[in-house]
Amino acid sequence: MNKAKYINFLFLLFLISSCSLTKGLKEGQYLVYDVKVTGAKKSSKSDLSDLIQQEPNTRIPILNTSVGISIYRFGEWIYDSTRHLNKQAEFLAERDELRKMGDEKQLTKKQVKRLNKVNDYLTSLDKKLEYGNFFMRTGNPRVIFDSTLTEETSRQMKFYLINNGFFDAETNFETSFKNKKARIIYRITEHEPYVVDSFFTRSDDVGILALLDRNQKENQIKVGENYNQNSISRERQRVEDLLKDNGYYTFSKSYLEYNVYKDTVEHKVRIEEVIRNPSFSESHKVYTLDSIFFFIDPPSEAFVDYEFHNSYRDIVFEVYEDRYSEKIISSRIFLEKGNLYNRTNVIETQRQLANLDLFRFVNIAFDTLGNVLRPRIYTQSNQKYLITNQLGATITEQVPGPFFSHSLRNRNLFRGAEIFEFFFRAGLEGVVSATGEGGVFRSRELNTSASVIFPQFLLPLSVNSLERFGRYNPRTRTLIGYNYVNRPEYIRESVNGIIAYNWNTRNLRQQYTVNALDANFIRSNLSDDFRVLLEGLQEQGNNLINSFLPSYVSSVSGQVIFNFNQYGAFQKNKASLWRLFFESGGTTLNFVSSSFVEERSLAYFQFLKFQSDYRKYIPITKDQTFAYRLNLGLAKPYGVSNGVLPYEKYFFAGGSTGIRAWQPRRLGPGSFSPRTLDDGSFDYRFEQPGEILFEGMFEFRSKIYGYFDGAFFIDVGNTWTFNVDTSRPGANFEFNRFYKEIAVGTGVGLRMDFDFLVVRLDMGIKAFDPARKPGQRYILDSFFRDFPGQRGQTVFNIGIGYPF
Repeated sequence: MNKAKYINFLFLLFLISSCSLTKGLKEGQYLVYDVKVTGAKKSSKSDLSDLIQQEPNTRIPILNTSVGISIYRFGEWIYDSTRHLNKQAEFLAERDELRKMGDEKQLTKKQVKRLNKVNDYLTSLDKKLEYGNFFMRTGNPRVIFDSTLTEETSRQMKFYLINNGFFDAETNFETSFKNKKARIIYRITEHEPYVVDSFFTRSDDVGILALLDRNQKENQIKVGENYNQNSISRERQRVEDLLKDNGYYTFSKSYLEYNVYKDTVEHKVRIEEVIRNPSFSESHKVYTLDSIFFFIDPPSEAFVDYEFHNSYRDIVFEVYEDRYSEKIISSRIFLEKGNLYNRTNVIETQRQLANLDLFRFVNIAFDTLGNVLRPRIYTQSNQKYLITNQLGATITEQVPGPFFSHSLRNRNLFRGAEIFEFFFRAGLEGVVSATGEGGVFRSRELNTSASVIFPQFLLPLSVNSLERFGRYNPRTRTLIGYNYVNRPEYIRESVNGIIAYNWNTRNLRQQYTVNALDANFIRSNLSDDFRVLLEGLQEQGNNLINSFLPSYVSSVSGQVIFNFNQYGAFQKNKASLWRLFFESGGTTLNFVSSSFVEERSLAYFQFLKFQSDYRKYIPITKDQTFAYRLNLGLAKPYGVSNGVLPYEKYFFAGGSTGIRAWQPRRLGPGSFSPRTLDDGSFDYRFEQPGEILFEGMFEFRSKIYGYFDGAFFIDVGNTWTFNVDTSRPGANFEFNRFYKEIAVGTGVGLRMDFDFLVVRLDMGIKAFDPARKPGQRYILDSFFRDFPGQRGQTVFNIGIGYPF
């Protein structure tokens, strides 16, 4: 029955999609079918196109239909506004009655609960009455030609051209109507742009003129460039920021005036910047700071009688409870008595105090007396304990795996702004047995850890180090954890301890992490079949079995992240991120004799690992973007490792955030060919660890309609080993053939972007498979000849969030 309903719905949707886009239009109504912009030669055609107020509906090429319109019209067909209005009237009457009862006497818990439900129902009905039902909100209504909006678009284009130096520009538009369709052409006549010939500042305030002269290299208005209104706006903001960072507390942009003088013959402009004085004074005041007052308000009125006063570094603390370290808090306050007012320091103080995670809010106010400011910082303590429970599911090997996680956070553990965190996670995950058993199995995993985060570097530094490093949000993280994995082929347990240092630059563009200690004790219990498999590999020269011996793995590592223009926010501007990671394992073993290792029952490892991960996001239009990722990794065992890495330190290729046409951890290494199944297809059940990793992912993203976005991607890459692996022929890296072993996958994706959550479905298709014989590696044509191609050629990936 349910299948029949879905089939009927899809059939109905197809019928609606097949209908003409103009069907049902009233007399005089025309569908906006095509819009063009012509004549933009020196100005930005893309920016002009963004000003168009009536864009045609997105249509499917060739079919000339619009899924968005079809969904919207289906929603209109089943929408009944009268029913919603009647329900609204009923709930309004019930709400009024409950409110009236509440005025007469206190409502019972049951009545309060009902009142809240009624309010929720009314909110939902208001949404439906204003925006329609789900299908109407998801789809797109037809764009009907409106001459008023067309004229407004033409005017906005002219304003844009004038603001970009084309003072003599002309704009107009032409419309043509045929078969209930409107086609619009916006014609741009730019004429010659005006160039900035000179820029100068006029002010009676000598101090301001001297300050601007010392910082004239930062001017946003450049002589010799085309006039641009945005550069004036940027210069106005720069001047305000500069003055507010140098004591001018009361200065604002309203004191700035810009006069533009045009030379219509030479097409040049002279720009004059005028700084007006306050009406009540001959110059702008420069303010210095007095003592700072810091207040921590009680969480409730019950604590009002408990108040403690203390003074440290010219900061007067008034707190409701003597449980806070003045030394730590003062290291995050960058306002000092006797210094000039500096707005950047005020903002930085707010940000770094918030980073302590001790306070619900941080507000800074100033009392003025003449040209002296007395800062007053108001805060309120955050709740001491925070408990979070999560229940969800992950999807691997096309099998959902439920998980439960619990976390506890205890703030201000030792009264020095320390954060204690306890984490527990248990879950199931779909895995394929490495011993060749058929089917997908459940892997049981359990992780738990306890950590303490200190808001400073726990190092033997100088007394003033707290104040010196406070701007960089320093943290020391100590952790002890336990991990348990139960797979069909082995049970693996590990106990780990970490001491890590974290900090970042003031502009958050660089984030640094140094793991001074990362120690792991690992124990594995292998199944008989898996042990036989590893021993067989060992006989062929592959010592992977050493990765599963009882072992001690220690390392020191460092990571730096360069985040340019807030990568991850996915705004309209270009953004990029570059992560560099370096790790040295078993470093201390270089300073002991080989007999030390030989006398121990544990396996030890020495290795070097490096990874460079670069990502870039490039907007093309307001609805289309291009993003790519380049990932290079090297991991080299040496010394006592006997040519083997700890299993967790290997690189793997494939999966929803890698080469998507291959299953997770199944690609490579090199041109190694997995064994074939009875039908001649490759057996991709086994994980393939490698020591060299290269990945390149390129993705074009475009909005389809409503919450739905589409993507087309091409992924390239592979893994290799440094040395010949006799158990996996072709796995090693060689310069004369590695480029012939780069796998290529392509595909399309559908994303549902709900702002707070992105659900992703990608279909990856193997295009070039290096595991096949030379001359037979290109297999993309198989996909088009017989959908969905050869067995294992098409891989579906479900994920949360963007792949990169």
